Amino acid sequence: MNPNQMFTSPLAGLPQVRRGVVSKRSSSYDVSGGNRDFKTVPAGETCVMADIAGAGCIKHMWITTRCYDAQYLRKLVFEMYWDGSDEPSVRVPLGDFFGVGHATGRHWWSLPMNCTFGDRRGPKGPFSPAFNSYWPMPFGEGARIQIVNEADEPIENLFYYIDYELYADGLPQDFGRFHAVWHRENPTQAVPTEQPYENPAPWDLGGKNTDGKENYVVLDIRGTGHYVGCVLNIDNFNASNQEYTWPGEGDDMIFIDDEAWPPSIHGTGTEDYFGCSWGFPAGEHSTPYHGVSLGADPQEHFGKWSLYRFHIEDPVHFSKSIRVTFEHGHANDQSNDYSSVGFFYTTEPVAAKPLPPVEERLARRWPEHGLWDC
Repeated sequence: MNPNQMFTSPLAGLPQVRRGVVSKRSSSYDVSGGNRDFKTVPAGETCVMADIAGAGCIKHMWITTRCYDAQYLRKLVFEMYWDGSDEPSVRVPLGDFFGVGHATGRHWWSLPMNCTFGDRRGPKGPFSPAFNSYWPMPFGEGARIQIVNEADEPIENLFYYIDYELYADGLPQDFGRFHAVWHRENPTQAVPTEQPYENPAPWDLGGKNTDGKENYVVLDIRGTGHYVGCVLNIDNFNASNQEYTWPGEGDDMIFIDDEAWPPSIHGTGTEDYFGCSWGFPAGEHSTPYHGVSLGADPQEHFGKWSLYRFHIEDPVHFSKSIRVTFEHGHANDQSNDYSSVGFFYTTEPVAAKPLPPVEERLARRWPEHGLWDC
């Protein structure tokens, strides 16, 4: 790579007119010329939103849906296939992919993704969040983007744009393929600890973790590429049974190329990895690279969180393997519901694992949520 290209803003290349590039879109527009600009997807069926031949790159996606099935944002499955593969590189519940877990939505923004969500929108109301992605997704021989409806109700309306470029001269060999994987551990298994005194300060909590083996795992894959971030969802439902109620003391640990503990990248706490501190900020907030898209009460610590951190300026490179993990509480002393989406690029195809059955993806009942009650 030209060293000058390593420190160039995307805006710097906008004035350059590129030859042999064609801009295209696959959308749900009404081909009859009417205004029924959506697709309907019956329960159990799949809608292919884009099926592209050739070399190119997806530059932008916009998606919104209407479905009356409770928790449908965990039941609709978002899949992406590159270069004719029979196995998807992306297989994630739709809502989780776009930055908010627990089968709900929020208004939030970042550089690569955002979500528009208002008072009149909601998974049990007439409309759902409007999702946007700006992750670049290159492909050498083709791409297929689809949504699988695993809900019990039809998707009444599926609106979408898939905006992409095609390249007459093909794709450079060193371009990785975009991947995203979903994982859940519900509940995490607490490692018993003994506290040095009653109500210890956060820095005096008992227990030590010197191997990372019991950590919650966001990503564990083999290959060559770079990790570009994650969405981490925590339902701190067990706070009253934990000696220390705050989950943010769990360190981030990223193991690169089969290394042992301590890893090359070892952090100081979950709240710190997501660019915050001291029990997260008081409420939800968005920045280009990190934020809290869904926030529980930071004073009580009880409830549901969705956090995001995108490594746009600081991707984590690996040559053989990468394992991205978080302690669930200090030294893994907490038992809660953790789920996540890990985003990465690799030069070799990495097939996304099958998702658990729908009933194992659903969020805990949340009466105060007001949008679903099962």
